[in-house]
Amino acid sequence: MFSKSLYLNIIIRVILIVLFSVVLSYFVVVDWSIRFSIICILIIVFLTVNLILYLNRTNRKIRFFFDSVRNDDSNLSFSAETKNSSLRELYHSMNRVNHQIQQLKIENRQQEQYFRTLLEHLAAGIITYNDKGFILHANSSAKKLLSIDVLTHLQQIERKDHKLFETINSIKPFERKLIAVTAEAGDIQLSLKATSFKTNENELVILSIQDIKNELDEKEIESWMKLIRVLMHEIMNSITPITSLSESLSNIYSTGGKPILPEQVNVKTIATTLQGLNVIKEQGKGLMSFVESYRKLTRVPEPEKKFFKVADLIGRVHILYNSLDNSDKTKFSVSLKKTDLEIFADQNLISQVLINLLKNALEANENNSNGQIRIVVNEGLNSHHEICVIDNGPGIPEGNIDEIFVPFFTTRQNGSGIGLSISKQIMRVHGGNLKVRSVPGKETVFCLSF
Repeated sequence: MFSKSLYLNIIIRVILIVLFSVVLSYFVVVDWSIRFSIICILIIVFLTVNLILYLNRTNRKIRFFFDSVRNDDSNLSFSAETKNSSLRELYHSMNRVNHQIQQLKIENRQQEQYFRTLLEHLAAGIITYNDKGFILHANSSAKKLLSIDVLTHLQQIERKDHKLFETINSIKPFERKLIAVTAEAGDIQLSLKATSFKTNENELVILSIQDIKNELDEKEIESWMKLIRVLMHEIMNSITPITSLSESLSNIYSTGGKPILPEQVNVKTIATTLQGLNVIKEQGKGLMSFVESYRKLTRVPEPEKKFFKVADLIGRVHILYNSLDNSDKTKFSVSLKKTDLEIFADQNLISQVLINLLKNALEANENNSNGQIRIVVNEGLNSHHEICVIDNGPGIPEGNIDEIFVPFFTTRQNGSGIGLSISKQIMRVHGGNLKVRSVPGKETVFCLSF
């Protein structure tokens, strides 16, 4: 950055100072002359002061330049309109460096804006936070997934969902965790993955949040296909003995491809025939019942949606509830704050879901002398309303909570295992969801989320 002219000016001044110092020494030691000695001293002082001022002026400009760099101020410029060639060249060099710094800052800002825009367009949520929990950056996808408009600290997530906060707080770098979260749009399955890196000040964590509900739904469809193959296998297993038994009975009444004579039929033949027919009848009934359950499960009708009042739906369901067995032994109540609340759905199908849930609640309370069943209607944001059926029965064991919607899964001896599966299917064709939470020994809550 220093020019040759600058070095030359400094060298000339130093040489002059040294030269006049030698001359002064000569006049002092050899040829004593007060007048010439004083003149030399004045010249040396002048040259020294001039050198100091020259260096200070240059150093001051250099200091201003580095101060502006340290303070991230790249707008400082130095006028090159000076007669001093060394300063002019120095100013040109500092201005050139300053311009390069400006260009780097512009490029860095553009690159930062590019990555910010890229993060905002990601479907996955990205959160960056430090070891004290302060969030440095959160893209819009993360805020949307967490249903939080402004994210500045992890404590905000704790107020929204304590379980999610604990999961984020305990996640280790390069670890992946899955967690179910209830959002405004319904239940979502979040995949969390963390990575970390160190800066000069502290350690930062980058957390990616992704809703994998669609992927899970695809897995569920795949499970359904597997179930269908299993069902077909079971049907074939039921038909095979019927076919074999029918063939055996047919062989009793034919010989050589011709029917036997009536006098050849005896009591033993008739008894064997009746026994075989009874077996075929029972096997056929079981198969018909099984196929009927399967048909109901796979043929959920397309909903005929229209607006109707929730109060009318609850009144209709209440009448149907009173006709159920043992309904008088359980206390029934309804909580509906807004009587003119309307939803857009198929009232008949929603009634079917509610009655099924009420039947399950009654069965859960059959041995409860203080049984209670409540229907609670919650008015959510953006028409995300909920109708919840709550009972104080024994609850659902934690090991079964994820299995209750699986077709043909049941814990009751006479249960078909398709009621809740059909109910969930009905809510899905409505674009909603059927959620459940249970505290064993306290309560079970099924919510229809629209």
